[in-house]
Amino acid sequence: MTVYFTSDTHFGHGGARGRFRRPFESTAEMDAAMEANWNATVGPGDEVWHLGDFALHMKPDAMAALLGRLNGTKHLIAGNNDGPETLALPGWASVGHYAELTLDGIDLVMCHYAFRTWNGMHRKALNLHGHSHGQLKPQPRQIDVGVDVWNFRPVTLSELTVPRLRRKAVPVSGSP
Repeated sequence: MTVYFTSDTHFGHGGARGRFRRPFESTAEMDAAMEANWNATVGPGDEVWHLGDFALHMKPDAMAALLGRLNGTKHLIAGNNDGPETLALPGWASVGHYAELTLDGIDLVMCHYAFRTWNGMHRKALNLHGHSHGQLKPQPRQIDVGVDVWNFRPVTLSELTVPRLRRKAVPVSGSP
């Protein structure tokens, strides 16, 4: 089993294309690309931590169907755009506003929002967050896991911790 992280998919949210400069011609194209990228990356036996803002402007049955088509065991850390219908979807293995996890010997503090300080930060714990769509200058050991930063797909901890240059993501449908 591999553990993945993502956030700010904003499935169904046409405004995300313009506001976050997503390179898609339509909301349907954006949603299809993110679903294909997710399923090309995540296997059925994997685990995904979604750090908020799963979908907007979708009916609960459409959200439930979409969540059911996405591979993996899925956990939601609620974001500012996740309403009661999103939180109540039957496809979440867990729902919360904050979580701590130790993975591969690394302590992770997860929330939709970036923290100024967090538990264990002086002991090298990482703060994984979303919300900022790659627009926030991070502190050391603070990582935006949002799809706008990571080619519109979930990513592993090893991918998140490799030093890299900041760059604008481009959609890569069908490949991790």
